[in-house]
This record gives sequence, structure tokens and C-alpha cells, in this order.
Amino acid sequence: MELDAVKDGRKTKEQARGEIVAFARKARGQLVKDFVLFPLLSGRRSAPKAVAGALMANVIRNVWVHTVVFCGHLPEGAETFTEEQFEEESRGGCYVRQLLGSCNLEGTRLFHILTGHLSYQVEHHLFPDLPSSRYPEVAPQVQAVCERYGLPYTTGRLGRQYRSVYKKILRMAVP
Repeated sequence: MELDAVKDGRKTKEQARGEIVAFARKARGQLVKDFVLFPLLSGRRSAPKAVAGALMANVIRNVWVHTVVFCGHLPEGAETFTEEQFEEESRGGCYVRQLLGSCNLEGTRLFHILTGHLSYQVEHHLFPDLPSSRYPEVAPQVQAVCERYGLPYTTGRLGRQYRSVYKKILRMAVP
């Protein structure tokens, strides 16, 4: 929602209010579905189990998404950039920045499906309009281009990448 854009003058209060209302409406619908409608449909005796199941499913999904997103953007090897660095960059420079700022996760076909193919974060950043199911097909071609031009293609197993993320966070947290 970029609420700081209101303070910077890049967005009006009315625009921000509209975005907040749209978000609240969507969140309310999801909450009603998960914690009211489905428990009611499950019956009086099963309703508490339906609520507990919905809560547990939401927690697991959020932890999983957090893990995949962190491992795709923050491990060692992923570079960060300031806005000034890309204000006047070329189209090619944008692609290089996307490559350098993201990392992939290695795993089985099932693992990639369970991540919604966002374990191919490099390809996701390079080709955001490509259906995610096509990322495995494109990845070897991206790796070949990286190799040809001497660019890093950062990838690793989930556990290694996750440890790397927290090492990086701890290192950056120390003054």
C-alpha cells in the first residue's frame, strides 16, 4: 500500500484510503470464509475443529511463504540495491540487477510445485509475466546465459539458504 507515499506526496490520502478499504474488504471476506462460513458448514460439533484447522492452515501457509520469500531474496549471494543505483539504469542493467538480487532454491519437482515454483526466484524476477509453471523449463537457459557472461546464478538447498538468511540478518543487525 506504500503509505509512506502519502507523506512524500506521491499519493493522495484518498488513494491510500481506497487501497486500505479494498484490502480490508478482501481480508474481511477471507476471515468470514475461514472462520465463520466453513465452521458453520461443518456443523455445531465440528465447528471448533474447523476453526482450529483454518487457523493452523493459515499459520503453516504463512510460515512456508515467509521461508520461500526470504530464501529467494536474502541469502548470502543476493545483492541489495539503493533506489539511486537503478534510477537511470538501462534495460539490460535492470535484468542484471534482478538476477543479482534474487536466489533460487533447489529441490524435487514436488518441492517446486509446493512453492508455486517461486523456488525459481531468479526466473520469477527476470520474467514476471511468464506462468510460474514454465520457470523450470527456462532455468537451464538462464543458467547458460549467466555462465556465458560470467554472472552468478545463486541457488542452494532450502536448509542451507535459510541458515544463510539468518546469518546475514544477524550480521547486519550488529552495529
